[in-house]
Amino acid sequence: MHAITIPEPGGPEALVWDEVPDPVAGEGEVLVEVVASAVNRADVLQRQGFYNPPPGASPYPGLECSGRIAEIGPGVSGWTVGDEVCALLAGGGYAQKVVVPAGQLLPVPAGVDLVQAAALPEVACTVWSNVFMISHLRPGETLLVHGGSSGIGTMAIQLAKAVGAKVAVTAGTKEKLERCAELGADILINYREQDFVAEVEEATGGAGADVILDNMGAKYLDRNVRTLAVNGRLAIIGLQGGAKGELNIGALLHKRAAVTATSLRARPVEEKTAIVAAVREHVWPLLAAGRVRPVVDRELPMARAAEAHRVVEESGHIGKVLLVAP
Repeated sequence: MHAITIPEPGGPEALVWDEVPDPVAGEGEVLVEVVASAVNRADVLQRQGFYNPPPGASPYPGLECSGRIAEIGPGVSGWTVGDEVCALLAGGGYAQKVVVPAGQLLPVPAGVDLVQAAALPEVACTVWSNVFMISHLRPGETLLVHGGSSGIGTMAIQLAKAVGAKVAVTAGTKEKLERCAELGADILINYREQDFVAEVEEATGGAGADVILDNMGAKYLDRNVRTLAVNGRLAIIGLQGGAKGELNIGALLHKRAAVTATSLRARPVEEKTAIVAAVREHVWPLLAAGRVRPVVDRELPMARAAEAHRVVEESGHIGKVLLVAP
């Protein structure tokens, strides 16, 4: 088969479409013929040499994919060769075939195209686990999403609105904010021109955000804590603004607030299986009903992964950039 390899870390040109050995499904695994994968920020970090795959994972980038089951390994039940699926991966999505633990498989939702289903697993699992399983967003509460026009952001907006929450978003352009509004965002904040602390305070009558989904890390830490409501929950899922910041514990105590930080890729299979099961139970019916949908900016041939990485690094896209396998 062919896969995108990274012979040496570097810029987008470090991604090489090359012939590699076929993977083999082991105990509890299935082999998926990949139709499409999606580009995530973690893939960019891996290409740059900053985010290696966990032990035992495929060395090729790609944290999600869609395709058809080609082979079922020992100990797997409930799936059939030929089933159309999408999957959460620890790596290997930028390839024509990938091995997946059976618990990380999802059926392609009714009404969703097989290619576009590749845009769902990573964002759905990230949002559901952080915003709902950990932070327990409830109807009537306010969610602040940083990077509202990203793949994760567009999913967070839709899921929060589906459960009856109010949604504030930050984004860097008028076009991106308009797309967030189309998806249901109530409070639109241009982070280049506005102070999100002041904007959220004004929009909530001084109450603040009950849950904040943050991809920036250190850069936003102090302002995020100031933005939290009493009993607020800050969920950090990215470090685009740095890894080390000063945390005002006094402010947390005053607000009885909580800060959590999670990653998805390195979690044990058992934890990922539980998250995928929850997503299938709670998110998949919303997709089937048309209340939530994947947001895809563009589809490119997988061999042009370098071009896709440039698009993501320039941050001009809205939603997900997909790579389609030959």
